[in-house]
Amino acid sequence: MMKGRQIPRIAWPLFALGLILLFNLMFTDSFFAITIKDGHLFGSLIDILRRSAPTLIMAVAMTYVIATGGIDISVGSVLAISGSIASLVVWGGNTQYLTSAGSQYYAPMLSIILIPLVASILLGAFNGVMVSFIGLQPFIATLILMTAGRGLAQLLTGGKVLNFRHAGFEFVGRGYLFGLPFPFLLALGVIVLGTAITRLTPMGLYIQAVGGNRSASNFSGVNTRLVLLFVYIFSGFAAGLSGLVMTSDITGADAGFMGLYMELDAILAVVIGGTPMEGGKYNVGGTVIGVLIIQTLTTTILTKGIPTEYTLLVKAIVVVVVLIIQSNKMREVMGKRQGKMMVKGGSAI
Repeated sequence: MMKGRQIPRIAWPLFALGLILLFNLMFTDSFFAITIKDGHLFGSLIDILRRSAPTLIMAVAMTYVIATGGIDISVGSVLAISGSIASLVVWGGNTQYLTSAGSQYYAPMLSIILIPLVASILLGAFNGVMVSFIGLQPFIATLILMTAGRGLAQLLTGGKVLNFRHAGFEFVGRGYLFGLPFPFLLALGVIVLGTAITRLTPMGLYIQAVGGNRSASNFSGVNTRLVLLFVYIFSGFAAGLSGLVMTSDITGADAGFMGLYMELDAILAVVIGGTPMEGGKYNVGGTVIGVLIIQTLTTTILTKGIPTEYTLLVKAIVVVVVLIIQSNKMREVMGKRQGKMMVKGGSAI
Protein backbone atom coordinates (compact mmCIF):
# COMPACT_ATOMS: atom_id res chain seq x y z
CA MET A 1 0.00 0.00 0.00
CA MET A 2 1.30 3.44 -0.89
CA LYS A 3 1.89 5.85 1.98
CA GLY A 4 0.90 9.47 1.62
CA ARG A 5 3.68 11.94 2.11
CA GLN A 6 3.10 14.61 4.72
CA ILE A 7 2.79 18.11 3.38
CA PRO A 8 5.85 20.18 4.40
CA ARG A 9 5.23 22.64 7.23
CA ILE A 10 6.38 25.56 5.09
CA ALA A 11 3.66 24.85 2.51
CA TRP A 12 0.86 26.21 4.70
CA PRO A 13 2.49 29.57 5.49
CA LEU A 14 3.23 29.94 1.77
CA PHE A 15 -0.40 29.14 0.99
CA ALA A 16 -1.62 31.70 3.56
CA LEU A 17 0.71 34.39 2.18
CA GLY A 18 -0.49 33.55 -1.33
CA LEU A 19 -4.13 33.98 -0.28
CA ILE A 20 -3.44 37.41 1.24
CA LEU A 21 -1.60 38.50 -1.89
CA LEU A 22 -4.40 37.14 -4.08
CA PHE A 23 -6.95 39.11 -2.07
CA ASN A 24 -4.96 42.30 -2.65
CA LEU A 25 -4.57 41.53 -6.34
CA MET A 26 -8.34 41.31 -6.66
CA PHE A 27 -9.53 44.03 -4.28
CA THR A 28 -6.70 46.52 -3.65
CA ASP A 29 -5.83 48.94 -6.42
CA SER A 30 -2.15 49.36 -7.26
CA PHE A 31 -1.06 47.01 -4.47
CA PHE A 32 1.53 45.40 -6.75
CA ALA A 33 2.50 48.64 -8.47
CA ILE A 34 6.19 49.49 -8.08
CA THR A 35 7.57 52.84 -9.19
CA ILE A 36 11.13 54.15 -9.43
CA LYS A 37 11.88 57.61 -8.10
CA ASP A 38 15.37 59.02 -7.65
CA GLY A 39 16.74 55.52 -8.20
CA HIS A 40 14.66 54.05 -5.36
CA LEU A 41 11.84 51.54 -5.54
CA PHE A 42 8.49 52.55 -4.07
CA GLY A 43 5.17 50.74 -3.63
CA SER A 44 3.13 48.69 -1.18
CA LEU A 45 5.35 45.63 -1.60
CA ILE A 46 8.51 47.66 -1.00
CA ASP A 47 6.86 49.25 2.03
CA ILE A 48 6.11 45.77 3.40
CA LEU A 49 9.77 44.83 3.07
CA ARG A 50 10.88 48.01 4.85
CA ARG A 51 8.37 47.86 7.68
CA SER A 52 8.89 44.15 8.30
CA ALA A 53 12.65 44.57 8.82
CA PRO A 54 12.70 45.15 12.63
CA THR A 55 10.42 42.17 13.28
CA LEU A 56 12.29 40.02 10.78
CA ILE A 57 15.64 40.73 12.42
CA MET A 58 14.29 39.73 15.84
CA ALA A 59 12.33 36.74 14.53
CA VAL A 60 15.39 35.17 12.88
CA ALA A 61 17.24 35.18 16.20
CA MET A 62 14.09 34.06 18.02
CA THR A 63 14.00 31.02 15.73
CA TYR A 64 17.22 29.70 17.21
CA VAL A 65 16.09 30.46 20.77
CA ILE A 66 12.84 28.53 20.30
CA ALA A 67 14.73 25.70 18.58
CA THR A 68 16.57 25.10 21.86
CA GLY A 69 13.24 24.77 23.64
CA GLY A 70 13.48 28.29 25.06
CA ILE A 71 11.81 31.63 24.49
CA ASP A 72 12.85 35.27 24.78
CA ILE A 73 10.02 37.66 25.67
CA SER A 74 12.44 40.46 26.60
CA VAL A 75 13.34 41.49 23.03
CA GLY A 76 10.82 44.34 22.95
CA SER A 77 12.36 45.87 26.07
CA VAL A 78 15.90 45.34 24.76
CA LEU A 79 14.81 47.11 21.57
CA ALA A 80 13.57 50.06 23.66
CA ILE A 81 16.85 50.18 25.61
CA SER A 82 18.88 50.12 22.41
CA GLY A 83 16.84 52.93 20.87
CA SER A 84 17.02 54.98 24.05
CA ILE A 85 20.79 54.61 24.28
CA ALA A 86 21.21 55.52 20.60
CA SER A 87 19.14 58.67 21.08
CA LEU A 88 21.15 59.58 24.18
CA VAL A 89 24.41 59.18 22.26
CA VAL A 90 23.07 61.44 19.52
CA TRP A 91 22.16 63.93 22.26
CA GLY A 92 25.64 63.73 23.67
CA GLY A 93 24.25 62.09 26.80
CA ASN A 94 22.41 65.24 27.90
CA THR A 95 18.62 65.51 27.77
CA GLN A 96 18.42 68.63 29.95
CA TYR A 97 17.89 70.94 26.97
CA LEU A 98 15.36 68.77 25.16
CA THR A 99 13.31 70.76 22.64
CA SER A 100 10.64 69.85 20.13
CA ALA A 101 13.10 70.57 17.34
CA GLY A 102 15.27 67.66 18.42
CA SER A 103 19.01 67.34 18.83
CA GLN A 104 21.32 68.84 16.22
CA TYR A 105 24.37 67.27 17.88
CA TYR A 106 26.26 65.15 15.37
CA ALA A 107 27.73 62.31 17.35
CA PRO A 108 30.08 59.86 15.61
CA MET A 109 28.18 57.14 13.77
CA LEU A 110 30.43 54.45 15.23
CA SER A 111 29.40 55.44 18.76
CA ILE A 112 25.70 55.61 17.88
CA ILE A 113 25.79 52.07 16.47
CA LEU A 114 28.28 50.26 18.70
CA ILE A 115 27.25 51.46 22.17
CA PRO A 116 23.60 50.30 21.88
CA LEU A 117 24.66 47.01 20.25
CA VAL A 118 27.20 46.24 22.98
CA ALA A 119 24.57 47.00 25.63
CA SER A 120 22.06 44.74 23.87
CA ILE A 121 24.58 41.91 23.60
CA LEU A 122 25.28 42.20 27.34
CA LEU A 123 21.54 42.06 28.06
CA GLY A 124 21.28 38.97 25.88
CA ALA A 125 24.20 37.47 27.79
CA PHE A 126 22.34 38.18 31.03
CA ASN A 127 19.40 36.13 29.76
CA GLY A 128 21.76 33.40 28.64
CA VAL A 129 23.46 33.19 32.02
CA MET A 130 20.12 33.10 33.82
CA VAL A 131 18.95 30.20 31.64
CA SER A 132 22.12 28.17 31.10
CA PHE A 133 24.14 28.69 34.28
CA ILE A 134 21.60 29.71 36.94
CA GLY A 135 19.00 27.27 35.61
CA LEU A 136 15.95 29.54 35.46
CA GLN A 137 13.14 28.70 33.07
CA PRO A 138 13.53 30.77 29.87
CA PHE A 139 10.13 32.39 30.31
CA ILE A 140 10.92 33.50 33.87
CA ALA A 141 14.45 34.63 33.05
CA THR A 142 13.39 36.78 30.10
CA LEU A 143 10.30 38.04 31.94
CA ILE A 144 12.65 39.63 34.47
CA LEU A 145 14.43 41.60 31.75
CA MET A 146 11.17 42.31 29.94
CA THR A 147 9.82 44.07 33.03
CA ALA A 148 13.00 45.68 34.33
CA GLY A 149 14.25 46.58 30.86
CA ARG A 150 11.23 48.70 30.04
CA GLY A 151 11.73 50.62 33.28
CA LEU A 152 15.45 51.01 32.57
CA ALA A 153 14.72 52.47 29.13
CA GLN A 154 12.39 55.03 30.69
CA LEU A 155 14.99 55.90 33.33
CA LEU A 156 17.60 56.44 30.61
CA THR A 157 15.39 58.92 28.77
CA GLY A 158 14.05 60.54 31.91
CA GLY A 159 10.54 59.69 30.77
CA LYS A 160 10.90 62.02 27.78
CA VAL A 161 10.51 61.41 24.07
CA LEU A 162 13.95 62.09 22.59
CA ASN A 163 13.80 63.54 19.08
CA PHE A 164 16.87 64.18 16.99
CA ARG A 165 18.24 65.05 13.58
CA HIS A 166 21.23 63.07 12.37
CA ALA A 167 21.50 62.46 8.63
CA GLY A 168 23.94 59.58 8.92
CA PHE A 169 21.97 57.69 11.56
CA GLU A 170 18.65 58.33 9.82
CA PHE A 171 19.97 56.41 6.81
CA VAL A 172 19.87 53.20 8.88
CA GLY A 173 16.08 53.27 9.10
CA ARG A 174 15.14 55.41 6.12
CA GLY A 175 17.87 54.97 3.54
CA TYR A 176 18.00 53.00 0.31
CA LEU A 177 20.83 50.97 -1.16
CA PHE A 178 20.73 49.43 -4.64
CA GLY A 179 17.16 50.71 -4.88
CA LEU A 180 16.00 48.68 -1.88
CA PRO A 181 15.23 49.84 1.69
CA PHE A 182 18.38 49.63 3.79
CA PRO A 183 16.54 48.12 6.81
CA PHE A 184 15.50 45.15 4.66
CA LEU A 185 19.09 44.68 3.52
CA LEU A 186 20.14 44.67 7.18
CA ALA A 187 17.56 41.95 7.83
CA LEU A 188 18.97 39.92 4.95
CA GLY A 189 22.41 40.37 6.50
CA VAL A 190 21.18 38.92 9.81
CA ILE A 191 19.66 35.97 7.93
CA VAL A 192 22.97 35.36 6.15
CA LEU A 193 24.91 35.68 9.42
CA GLY A 194 22.66 33.25 11.27
CA THR A 195 22.70 30.79 8.37
CA ALA A 196 26.48 30.95 8.09
CA ILE A 197 26.96 30.28 11.81
CA THR A 198 24.50 27.37 11.86
CA ARG A 199 25.54 25.82 8.53
CA LEU A 200 29.30 26.37 8.43
CA THR A 201 29.85 25.40 12.07
CA PRO A 202 28.40 22.61 14.24
CA MET A 203 26.25 25.20 16.04
CA GLY A 204 23.15 24.36 13.99
CA LEU A 205 23.35 20.71 15.00
CA TYR A 206 24.05 21.65 18.61
CA ILE A 207 20.97 23.92 18.72
CA GLN A 208 18.74 21.12 17.45
CA ALA A 209 20.36 18.61 19.81
CA VAL A 210 19.82 20.84 22.86
CA GLY A 211 16.22 21.45 21.84
CA GLY A 212 15.60 17.77 21.21
CA ASN A 213 17.10 16.44 24.44
CA ARG A 214 19.35 18.61 26.58
CA SER A 215 20.41 15.81 28.92
CA ALA A 216 21.39 13.52 26.05
CA SER A 217 23.31 16.40 24.47
CA ASN A 218 25.30 16.84 27.68
CA PHE A 219 26.18 13.16 27.77
CA SER A 220 27.26 13.24 24.13
CA GLY A 221 29.77 16.00 24.81
CA VAL A 222 27.82 19.08 23.65
CA ASN A 223 28.47 22.14 25.81
CA THR A 224 24.80 22.97 26.23
CA ARG A 225 25.50 26.00 28.40
CA LEU A 226 27.53 27.70 25.68
CA VAL A 227 24.90 26.84 23.06
CA LEU A 228 22.17 28.43 25.16
CA LEU A 229 24.38 31.41 25.92
CA PHE A 230 24.99 31.90 22.19
CA VAL A 231 21.32 31.90 21.15
CA TYR A 232 20.36 34.44 23.82
CA ILE A 233 23.32 36.68 22.98
CA PHE A 234 22.33 36.52 19.32
CA SER A 235 18.76 37.36 20.30
CA GLY A 236 19.96 40.38 22.28
CA PHE A 237 22.10 41.54 19.36
CA ALA A 238 19.16 41.23 16.96
CA ALA A 239 16.82 43.13 19.29
CA GLY A 240 19.43 45.88 19.62
CA LEU A 241 19.82 46.13 15.87
CA SER A 242 16.03 46.31 15.47
CA GLY A 243 16.03 49.13 18.00
CA LEU A 244 18.56 51.07 15.91
CA VAL A 245 16.46 50.58 12.77
CA MET A 246 13.24 51.70 14.45
CA THR A 247 14.81 54.66 16.27
CA SER A 248 16.51 55.98 13.16
CA ASP A 249 13.29 55.56 11.18
CA ILE A 250 11.13 57.63 13.54
CA THR A 251 14.09 59.91 14.49
CA GLY A 252 13.34 59.56 18.15
CA ALA A 253 12.91 57.24 21.10
CA ASP A 254 9.78 56.76 23.17
CA ALA A 255 10.88 54.25 25.80
CA GLY A 256 7.34 53.56 26.97
CA PHE A 257 6.05 52.36 23.62
CA MET A 258 9.01 51.38 21.43
CA GLY A 259 8.97 47.66 20.73
CA LEU A 260 5.81 47.13 22.75
CA TYR A 261 4.31 43.69 21.90
CA MET A 262 6.90 43.17 19.13
CA GLU A 263 8.12 40.06 20.93
CA LEU A 264 4.68 38.56 20.25
CA ASP A 265 4.94 39.23 16.51
CA ALA A 266 8.43 37.70 16.45
CA ILE A 267 7.29 34.57 18.30
CA LEU A 268 4.18 34.24 16.12
CA ALA A 269 6.27 34.53 12.97
CA VAL A 270 8.56 31.72 14.15
CA VAL A 271 5.65 29.43 15.02
CA ILE A 272 3.74 30.24 11.82
CA GLY A 273 6.90 29.41 9.90
CA GLY A 274 6.91 25.86 11.23
CA THR A 275 9.42 25.90 14.09
CA PRO A 276 7.85 23.86 16.92
CA MET A 277 7.67 25.51 20.32
CA GLU A 278 9.02 22.36 21.98
CA GLY A 279 12.30 22.84 20.11
CA GLY A 280 14.55 20.37 18.33
CA LYS A 281 14.00 21.84 14.85
CA TYR A 282 14.06 25.22 13.20
CA ASN A 283 13.04 26.71 9.87
CA VAL A 284 14.47 30.17 9.16
CA GLY A 285 12.86 30.26 5.72
CA GLY A 286 9.50 29.61 7.31
CA THR A 287 10.14 32.40 9.82
CA VAL A 288 10.75 34.85 6.98
CA ILE A 289 7.42 33.85 5.43
CA GLY A 290 5.73 34.18 8.84
CA VAL A 291 6.98 37.77 9.19
CA LEU A 292 5.81 38.59 5.67
CA ILE A 293 2.37 37.16 6.47
CA ILE A 294 2.05 39.37 9.56
CA GLN A 295 3.28 42.53 7.84
CA THR A 296 1.33 41.95 4.61
CA LEU A 297 -1.81 41.37 6.66
CA THR A 298 -1.17 44.56 8.66
CA THR A 299 -0.60 46.58 5.47
CA THR A 300 -3.75 45.11 3.91
CA ILE A 301 -5.82 46.04 6.96
CA LEU A 302 -4.52 49.61 6.91
CA THR A 303 -4.98 49.89 3.14
CA LYS A 304 -8.60 48.78 3.34
CA GLY A 305 -9.32 51.38 6.01
CA ILE A 306 -10.26 48.88 8.70
CA PRO A 307 -10.30 50.61 12.12
CA THR A 308 -7.09 50.05 14.04
CA GLU A 309 -8.94 48.47 16.98
CA TYR A 310 -9.80 45.53 14.71
CA THR A 311 -6.23 45.03 13.50
CA LEU A 312 -5.10 42.73 16.32
CA LEU A 313 -8.35 40.75 16.11
CA VAL A 314 -8.04 40.11 12.37
CA LYS A 315 -4.36 39.21 12.71
CA ALA A 316 -5.17 36.81 15.56
CA ILE A 317 -7.88 35.04 13.54
CA VAL A 318 -5.61 34.54 10.53
CA VAL A 319 -2.74 33.35 12.71
CA VAL A 320 -4.97 30.85 14.56
CA VAL A 321 -6.24 29.44 11.25
CA VAL A 322 -2.70 29.01 9.91
CA LEU A 323 -1.52 27.35 13.13
CA ILE A 324 -4.48 24.94 13.17
CA ILE A 325 -3.89 23.99 9.54
CA GLN A 326 -0.21 23.25 10.08
CA SER A 327 -0.65 21.48 13.44
CA ASN A 328 0.58 17.89 13.74
CA LYS A 329 -2.97 16.56 14.05
CA MET A 330 -4.15 18.34 10.90
CA ARG A 331 -1.03 17.25 9.01
CA GLU A 332 -1.71 13.64 9.98
CA VAL A 333 -5.31 13.93 8.76
CA MET A 334 -4.20 15.52 5.49
CA GLY A 335 -1.51 12.88 5.07
CA LYS A 336 -4.01 10.04 5.57
CA ARG A 337 -6.44 11.56 3.07
CA GLN A 338 -3.66 12.02 0.57
CA GLY A 339 -2.63 8.40 1.08
CA LYS A 340 -6.19 7.16 0.50
CA MET A 341 -6.46 9.19 -2.68
CA MET A 342 -3.18 7.77 -3.94
CA VAL A 343 -4.34 4.22 -3.14
CA LYS A 344 -7.66 4.77 -4.95
CA GLY A 345 -5.83 6.24 -7.90
CA GLY A 346 -3.48 3.28 -8.02
CA SER A 347 -6.29 0.73 -7.82
CA ALA A 348 -8.19 2.52 -10.58
CA ILE A 349 -5.22 2.18 -12.85
